[in-house]
Amino acid sequence: MTATASRVGKVSSPGTTARARESLGARIAGRLGGGLVRVFLILVGLFWLVPTIGLLISSLRAPEDMSASGWWTALTKPSQLTVDSYQKLLENGDITHSLLNTVLITVPATVLVVVIGALAGYAFAWMEFPGRDWWFLGVVSLLVVPVQVALIPIAELFGKIGLFGSILGVILFHTGFGLPFAVFLLRNFFAEIPRELLEAARLDGAGELRLFARVVMPLGGPAIASLGIFQFLWVWNDMLVALVFTKSGTQPITVALQTQVRQFGNNIDVLAPGAFLSMVIPLAVFFAFQRQFVSGVMAGAVK
Repeated sequence: MTATASRVGKVSSPGTTARARESLGARIAGRLGGGLVRVFLILVGLFWLVPTIGLLISSLRAPEDMSASGWWTALTKPSQLTVDSYQKLLENGDITHSLLNTVLITVPATVLVVVIGALAGYAFAWMEFPGRDWWFLGVVSLLVVPVQVALIPIAELFGKIGLFGSILGVILFHTGFGLPFAVFLLRNFFAEIPRELLEAARLDGAGELRLFARVVMPLGGPAIASLGIFQFLWVWNDMLVALVFTKSGTQPITVALQTQVRQFGNNIDVLAPGAFLSMVIPLAVFFAFQRQFVSGVMAGAVK
């Protein structure tokens, strides 16, 4: 009886065994996973926001103040802040017209990629047709084609058909290069939808288009929102394609600001608010769909 009790006493508890098996890295990560890491991340976030805050304050200062001192001096002298630069920006026809061009390019290029990518992703995921897997492999292989390779050939093509220098040409270019990633992302997301759910809808008499609109699209909302944010940010911030395919009357805000930089000494009061305005709009779009974006990015990561 005593020997048996002795053996029982030597048996370690499950918690003790688990702690003993923990690696050194796991113990360090567990200890650092508290307040210290959060403070560090907050400091990194604040440091990352310094350029944005500096640009905002610079856009609210007069040109003579910006020439005399750094933007941080406005923190102790709030009287330097004014909205005159934004009023002057709205009176600058080149900037306002380029901002309108950016909207006319970005919105259609985003909508077309989302709609066509969703239709193609559903077809590759749930429709049977000859060579489906080979066609999908061909679409995925287009992801490795860099934009720079296609600039000159497509510019020559657009010149022959009369699209060079037009907004439509830029929209078509962004749509073509955005579709491979859209099809790849949405096809993989749609393939995770339970087959039983689609079969039940078909038994109720739903056709492919109705099934796509009533079942697949609502379930694919997070992935579609993520794709829309990616495409919107890429097109809005693009300057390379716009430099090649636009003219003076069709330039987006990125090219217009780059043109204004050549006269930096004369129009710094227009550059700062224009740059901040071109940056804050995509940030507003991102934060508006932040929850859907995170859900779409994490989709499929946890089973």
